[in-house]
Amino acid sequence: MLRLLTRAGNARNARIPSLRRSLTSHTPEHSIYVSSSTNPYFNLSFEDWLFRHKSPEEPLLLLYRDDPCVVIGRNQNPWKEVNIRASRRTGIPFIRRHSGGGTVYHDLGNTNFSIHLPRGSFDRHATAQVVLRAVRSLGIDANVNDRNDVCIVKDRAYHHGTMLISTRLDTLGELLRSGKDTMEMRGVASVRSPVCNLRQHHPSVNHEDFVEAVVDAFRQEYGIYDEVHTVNSEDMGDVEYIQRGMGDLRAWDWTFGQTPEFTYAVERAFPWGRVSAKLRSKHGIILQCDLGLSENVDEAAKSVLALLVVKLEGQRYGFVDESVTLLTRENEHAAEVWEWLRTEMDS
Repeated sequence: MLRLLTRAGNARNARIPSLRRSLTSHTPEHSIYVSSSTNPYFNLSFEDWLFRHKSPEEPLLLLYRDDPCVVIGRNQNPWKEVNIRASRRTGIPFIRRHSGGGTVYHDLGNTNFSIHLPRGSFDRHATAQVVLRAVRSLGIDANVNDRNDVCIVKDRAYHHGTMLISTRLDTLGELLRSGKDTMEMRGVASVRSPVCNLRQHHPSVNHEDFVEAVVDAFRQEYGIYDEVHTVNSEDMGDVEYIQRGMGDLRAWDWTFGQTPEFTYAVERAFPWGRVSAKLRSKHGIILQCDLGLSENVDEAAKSVLALLVVKLEGQRYGFVDESVTLLTRENEHAAEVWEWLRTEMDS
């Protein structure tokens, strides 16, 4: 049996009509949207625009796929949730979404969904059942666990998720494995769960099949028989909220500066002595760095490292400027400590 971790969406071109005119209205007019764009910055900004501008009385469904990326929750720590080194090596970015919840991996092998409802009638169990019925209609035995991603604001709420269909599970595993067990934080940590693809249970199922099944289940649940409208980034080019949102998602202030306070303790034995470090950061800025040095560390290195501690305070975590490197280059041991700390922050 497949355990459904409720996440999914997009559309079959042969069955769903395209939106042939530009959406010049700055208020969402329809109830079922499928994005033909695979740009995650657009899709996440479009989802947020729908959430904040759609009439709160009307149910809404959005389905889309993204190019490979990692998506973290609004209040999560990217250094804890994401293997930053693997992200840089593969060129697969991570993006902080506007809603809460845990970290997920997106690629063209999974389908993302969000179901928006009036807050008064919102029931995350009911919305999960919509996706469950869609999966079962494809001939796959599944059930729902007790974890769901839900966002609520004012009079509206939505439930979103990602359905794994033929996702690269090896890439998912590598990118979501940070290995920072000694990093303690005040934000929301993801709950790790075993995952699998729908194709492990139904080899021929694809993205289009799943989208059609979710659309059918949504219509049956909420009595919405609006036609499906496909959109892309060009359709929404005149909507300032979306265009600004795409830029904001890329900005350091949002990507890293939103990170809640955390501390990271590490230790390393060098041939010339043992060093322990405890870094404290909030909103992506280093607030404090405490270094513990064994007695056999020479006095020259201790003096440089004392200056290093002062210099690190106020720097961007993981983006320390070159002046710190210049500070340590005159002492070999201090330079080794700094290279180690920089590697720890960059990974």
